[in-house]
Amino acid sequence: MNLVVLQNWLDNASFAVLFLTMLVYWVGAAFPNLPAIAALGTAGMAIANLCIATLLGARWIEAGYFPLSNLYESLFFLTWGITTIHLIAENSSRSRLVGVVTAPVAMGITAFATLTLPSQMQTAEPLVPALKSNWLMMHVSVMMLSYAALMVGSLLAIAFLIVTRGQNIQLQGSSVGTGGYRSNGYKLHKAGELVTEPQVPAADNNGFVRYESNSNGNGKTAVLDLVTAPQSETVTDAESLSPQRLSLAETLDNISYRIIGLGFPLLTIGIIAGAVWANEAWGSYWSWDPKETWALITWLVFAAYLHARITRGWQGRRPAILAASGLIVVWVCYLGVNLLGKGLHSYGWFL
Repeated sequence: MNLVVLQNWLDNASFAVLFLTMLVYWVGAAFPNLPAIAALGTAGMAIANLCIATLLGARWIEAGYFPLSNLYESLFFLTWGITTIHLIAENSSRSRLVGVVTAPVAMGITAFATLTLPSQMQTAEPLVPALKSNWLMMHVSVMMLSYAALMVGSLLAIAFLIVTRGQNIQLQGSSVGTGGYRSNGYKLHKAGELVTEPQVPAADNNGFVRYESNSNGNGKTAVLDLVTAPQSETVTDAESLSPQRLSLAETLDNISYRIIGLGFPLLTIGIIAGAVWANEAWGSYWSWDPKETWALITWLVFAAYLHARITRGWQGRRPAILAASGLIVVWVCYLGVNLLGKGLHSYGWFL
């Protein structure tokens, strides 16, 4: 089969599949009692992922180089990364709400690449001299995968804000550190051992206060009664949300944190690889090109997010707002700076 015809068929097929998958996820969110909807959505994402992987493979065979040299190829690689991260996130969280926010973005990117870009930009062309390097695969692919992971993590943070209605609620998520839930001081003791725990202020213990009491009065067995003592604002917010919403919010917060934790080291590796490649190609590790500058800004935003989660123990609304702002920063880094048509990274754009 002609590889060009195959690519044209696959990009249209991936758009159609993602469009139907988006509708399936939205119907599933509107009618949660339909059990088959979740399986259909997952199957749709898997089929789209396979179509895009086949398209990129055919492009690789046809052009003779890794398909990341222009905007059309990078958009499809980004979509492949988003669908891959989606399948990982959905399998980990068991929540169909993941597809409600990721499927429209994946479909929109595919529609933009398939229906909007001019035909000459969709055609494989010989590489410019600066791109004739093995670093093309090593740097650009890692950066695109990091963009995909950070986008999915940010989208899940936005979903968290929607589910919680922007309220500041207390979660028992997976943050570790001085303010995290795991620092609540729980310890294992041998049977019959007297347990004496110091009083911990509620502010340092995620709103949980411990009270020590003896269950049988003989002083040999100590039982810790956990009494929740959150702030009044948190209580009011929690009471306005159903247990199902709170459980879903905790799941979204947890999986968003983990996906961003996956994307951040990929971004770090990609930036380092790009610096090494830049030194080989242009004689300088860092030239403050617009793309490089915004890559650094992206790194700082998500570094602040992870620092707030791990070191400061932030959970809930504040880190979700920070992650949601990171989505805008990623898009500016990926496409926004290319709108200017300036710099060393402006290959394959309209200008």
